[in-house]
Amino acid sequence: NFRRDLETDIKKETSSWFQKGMVSVARGPLRSDVYNLFEAMDGLGTKESVLNDVLLGRSNADMQAIKSAYQQTFKRRLEDDVKGDLSMKTERHFLIVLGANRAEDSAPVIPQQVDQDVMDLYRATEGKIGTDEMLVCSILSTRNDNQIRAINQAYEQKFRRKLEDVIKKEFSGHMEDALLFQLRHAVDKYMHAAKLLEDSMAGLGTKDHLLVARVVRFHWDKNFLANVKGAYQAKYNRSLASRIKGETSGDYQRLMLACIGEQI
Repeated sequence: NFRRDLETDIKKETSSWFQKGMVSVARGPLRSDVYNLFEAMDGLGTKESVLNDVLLGRSNADMQAIKSAYQQTFKRRLEDDVKGDLSMKTERHFLIVLGANRAEDSAPVIPQQVDQDVMDLYRATEGKIGTDEMLVCSILSTRNDNQIRAINQAYEQKFRRKLEDVIKKEFSGHMEDALLFQLRHAVDKYMHAAKLLEDSMAGLGTKDHLLVARVVRFHWDKNFLANVKGAYQAKYNRSLASRIKGETSGDYQRLMLACIGEQI
């Protein structure tokens, strides 16, 4: 027994993104999620991508665990912090998500329910003047992935238009990003994760805080990670490892590659 704190020791010995990654790995999946949330809402400007990454598409059990760990760690309710940080309708969207009222993964896909949801989505968006944002948020936040996948297919069959395009046209800002996250995660979670990794490296300058958080988050589940690497290769015609290598260096690079099960 060293009678020392691993996190504190890591912080003393490391710096920059390597430190951020090492500390996240040491914290484990749950504590790493709650610290990411806290830091995303702390200080000026909310890092909305982090809220999306941690809170959207999660099971009810995950959501309850996150809320309870957040309360234990920071002595404040996650709902209250989210309320203070998001604007009106986006705040309501995230409060639905935090309510942890999703259909469980085991809940069946019921065709009548899917048809009803498709009609409700149409009436809330293209089928009326003005958009009923909260109805769309509610459906995408309370159905499970299989149900959303079925809704997505049925919508396109019925209206000859992709639900994704409807969301892009009818919504903007953080709410658009959050709804697209929920939809894409449900339709193909591996491809969605691959695109999130690419997004954190694409364009000018690597968004290191997102790259670190995403690589560390995906590395806890080896089977998930293997599928994400396959999806990345299929979509971008290169390995995830080679892409990360080009964007990082030194200990930071070694840690990111180790997380995805690759060596330099």
